[in-house]
Amino acid sequence: MKILNSTQIRQADAATIAHEQISSLQLMERASAAFVHWFCNQFVNTRPVAIFCGQGNNGGDGLAIARQLSQLSYSVRVFMVQHTSNPSSDYLLNLDRLRPHVTPEAIHQEADFPELSENYVLIDALLGSGLSRPATDLMGKVIDAINLLSNKTVSVDIASGLFMDQLHDASGHIIEPDFTVSFQIPKLAFMFSENSVYTGQWQVVDIGLNNRFMESCPSSYYLTDHEVITSISKPRARFSHKGTFGHALLVAGSYGKMGAAVLASRACLRSGVGLLTVHIPRCGYDIMQISTPEAMTSTDFRRQFISQVPDIAPYSAIGIGPGLGQDPATLKMIEEIFSKESKPFVIDADALNLMAQNRYLLDRIPENSILTPHPKEFDRLAGPARNSQHRLKLAIQFAKEYQLIICLKGAHTAVVFSDGSVHFNNTGNAGMATGGTGDVLTGILTGLLAQGYPAPDAARLGVYCHGMAGDKGSLSKGQAGLIASDLIENLRVP
Repeated sequence: MKILNSTQIRQADAATIAHEQISSLQLMERASAAFVHWFCNQFVNTRPVAIFCGQGNNGGDGLAIARQLSQLSYSVRVFMVQHTSNPSSDYLLNLDRLRPHVTPEAIHQEADFPELSENYVLIDALLGSGLSRPATDLMGKVIDAINLLSNKTVSVDIASGLFMDQLHDASGHIIEPDFTVSFQIPKLAFMFSENSVYTGQWQVVDIGLNNRFMESCPSSYYLTDHEVITSISKPRARFSHKGTFGHALLVAGSYGKMGAAVLASRACLRSGVGLLTVHIPRCGYDIMQISTPEAMTSTDFRRQFISQVPDIAPYSAIGIGPGLGQDPATLKMIEEIFSKESKPFVIDADALNLMAQNRYLLDRIPENSILTPHPKEFDRLAGPARNSQHRLKLAIQFAKEYQLIICLKGAHTAVVFSDGSVHFNNTGNAGMATGGTGDVLTGILTGLLAQGYPAPDAARLGVYCHGMAGDKGSLSKGQAGLIASDLIENLRVP
């Protein structure tokens, strides 16, 4: 699914209107109906509703939503913020259509803000995705008053005051909703961690914008959805055998960190790899044989860390980093293994940290290798970022410069391709913020590469399935109780 900018969305609206020969008012009615359908599934009609409307098209959506909810037996109050002398034409038309059903109330000044019981559900339709400047003055005061209430709040399309394509503006006022119902596509602003208080739980509803136009729009930003995953996943042929699905090598573990090697290994096996060998220090031999009998082991002559490169000829993909440690001998091993292999690696954890400390290694990484840093690891690689949007910009530059794939881990992990395109993920939950889940991802990605998935597909598929495993695991364990092993037990690769 493409993520478009505000100009492209306006153009998509216009293209839909022209292609279907409908009016902008009819398209607004369709969008409002999609919102109402979601709302009715979330809130019963015994809950009263208060809708706050600006005087632009987002306010017009709010007025149409008020009328439709009223017709569905919801008790609705509408408050119109008088913030401009030039309301939009569709706002005025929807105001006329609303009056037989609901009598709207005007807010001319801060003192006009209503008293509402906690039972009211608030709908924010003040300012939409076409925002051109921060919300201030009367609009800012209304936004602040809404935020002070404890009521459940739902924003129409985007939280009022939030810019569609960037981080929040500290000089403005922004609604802090519990839910955002976004029309047709998610907004780029939803993907930045600093904006999370201004998105709440967001949901996309289809309003039927013209598909041909949407497909023709250029974009560097995408959301990986089930449709994408279905298109890139490979079904298994009936007469397949273990050799069909590759032989992976994981280089992982050190004294005190063998759990990382175990987690990565078990995840690699669950991802569907045919054969797995794990190269470990001697201290981990018994641990690996007992915990992961399906994997073969290759032991280093060093007891507490890895210092040598095994024969890598038999392997179709190599993952390196989980629990590796940062001994100088391990650095020499990384230098050597990069010099011997031209196929993409999966690189994580201490392998990333060693590269950050020894930057000459960056030029030796094979093209299309997949790096899986969390934000601090990435900052060590590319330099400190001012915020998540700046970090994403640095990731794009980094991926293009070194021709790598970056899986920048977070709530919406950004998979950045070497061409600079960004594929955000929308599976997973906060329960995955626990030790070992990154090792699980490394194992999954290594297994997918070994099975012959191109690196860009392996990255998107692996990150998506990793998040889905976390979502499934949290259903039985809860988010607070989720641990990395739960992801492995719930991992399903289509």
